[in-house]
Amino acid sequence: MRTCYGRRIAGVLPDVTVRKRSPYRPVPCARWHAATMGVSTTQSVDRRFVRLVAVFDSLFRKPSHGGGALSVYLHGEPVVDVWAGYARPGVPWTAETVALGFSTGKGVASTVIHQLVERGELDYDTAVAEYWPEFAAAGKAHITVGDVLTHRAGLHRLRGLLPGPAESFLDDAAVTEALAAASPDPRHRTTSGYHGISYGHLAAELVRRVSGREFVDVVRTELAEPLDAEELWFRVPPEHRHRIATTFPRLRAAGMDWDRGSDLLTRTRFAAAAETTPRGFAELIVDPRVHDSVMPGVNGVFSARALGRLYAALANKGELEGTRVLDPDSIRRAATRQVFTPDYVLAFRIPWALGFHGVPMKPSKADPISAFGHFGLGGSGAFADPETGLSLAFVTNRLGGKLTPLGDARLTRLGTIAHNIAKNA
Repeated sequence: MRTCYGRRIAGVLPDVTVRKRSPYRPVPCARWHAATMGVSTTQSVDRRFVRLVAVFDSLFRKPSHGGGALSVYLHGEPVVDVWAGYARPGVPWTAETVALGFSTGKGVASTVIHQLVERGELDYDTAVAEYWPEFAAAGKAHITVGDVLTHRAGLHRLRGLLPGPAESFLDDAAVTEALAAASPDPRHRTTSGYHGISYGHLAAELVRRVSGREFVDVVRTELAEPLDAEELWFRVPPEHRHRIATTFPRLRAAGMDWDRGSDLLTRTRFAAAAETTPRGFAELIVDPRVHDSVMPGVNGVFSARALGRLYAALANKGELEGTRVLDPDSIRRAATRQVFTPDYVLAFRIPWALGFHGVPMKPSKADPISAFGHFGLGGSGAFADPETGLSLAFVTNRLGGKLTPLGDARLTRLGTIAHNIAKNA
């Protein structure tokens, strides 16, 4: 029975009961009886967000649709915590399932950098080489921390960066060293060029150089543990790897094998985009060894709950349940648009803030609303909107739609509905 105020509600979630309660208190529903690893097995939906959950549920009606999870907070209170579909063939998505988030991890990495800036350990306007002397090689002495955060370092290119097979890119230190030695693309002086994978290596090395600690340890101690958001992983603990949902379908470019399609793109206006991944990337990203690496631009593994708690703090003046992540002034500066010129990698305008991008709730030429966050290849992503106090996190293992695995409109659709509800809440 699916009920709300005593009425049957079609298309919400199996066995979900949504009752009228205090507007900021979600209602427990749909308990799983399988043992989990300390993760709450209760799904919950605030009565105002039933329509959003119905749409979410409709995304995963068939096994071929895969599965996903959705977490929404409003003014620091959880209002949606649901999941649906399958983590792998024949295995339902559960409360403990996590998923590869691709570029969604850039927002997590950026938050750590903003914390260091707030503490005075980093400065956006200071040259990267002041913290990382080797980075000055090949004419990069002028590139600042802010340039890295806005994809203006000219280091988008991974194709050909290292010799040998794709598995060479599982060596984080080798990739980072090669980026420090590389020459920047000259277009970085006039506009952004999306650093699809390299952004994460640059951000992680900055954190390591400044803090003196490994990037994953900083994420754990500064974000995951204080926020009770364990699953913010860039190197997944071996004992938790069975929780990772199987990513599908196989990545393709221009409708064909990734390498062949990328080769074709190098002869088009999307040549720079093809250079952002190494040859063999489609195989690399499904190699289990990728979870031993630290590649914050592409290999973050998250639960919607963990992402939701991080962005809930960013949407709620930097604080969640007494834990402060950033000061409101730091959030405003981080979320302020810095660049909105045609990106030479993506070939269209991206409203880049400092490590985040603006998030319009629907495709439009209009300026984005106050929301900011980061979407990932395939469809996952998260955002915060301080104006309404809304945050939303969505993870999925089903990459893209029928036409391409690179992405689709699911997150935008869910965000639009949630934003409209939040405006009227």
